[in-house]
Amino acid sequence: MENAARLRWLQQKGLVHPDPSLVTAPLFTGAIPFFFPADKVQVKYEMLRAHLVDGRTVTEAARVHGYARASFYLALAAFGERGMTGLLDERRGRRGPLKMTTEIVAYIREAAPSLSGADLAAEIERTFGVQVHRRTIERARRR
Repeated sequence: MENAARLRWLQQKGLVHPDPSLVTAPLFTGAIPFFFPADKVQVKYEMLRAHLVDGRTVTEAARVHGYARASFYLALAAFGERGMTGLLDERRGRRGPLKMTTEIVAYIREAAPSLSGADLAAEIERTFGVQVHRRTIERARRR
């Protein structure tokens, strides 16, 4: 795959190194096209390998791969827990409604309109065992 196509694919997937120009490790500056400084996951893996296998200091491994020491330790922990998938960035933000299941939303919509958000919150806690803020209930009613 040519580098332009590879870069487009990495951009689509959100896997581009934050600043590939900071990657100065010899593997990435040599003539081997396999090593691509814009490939965030590959760079993180090689950063860990440089320390764990080649014996580079954490500071040196992080620096030549364009990361701070703190990022090295985060990558190391994530790799230790989840392997290669740990080197992918976590999706930012919430993963969706935490408490508002479809069952609770249906319950809110079927409730008497005269019930206040606070009253309905108390009912939901008794019925489902889940605490939902009155404002969350009021927003669900408007949708």
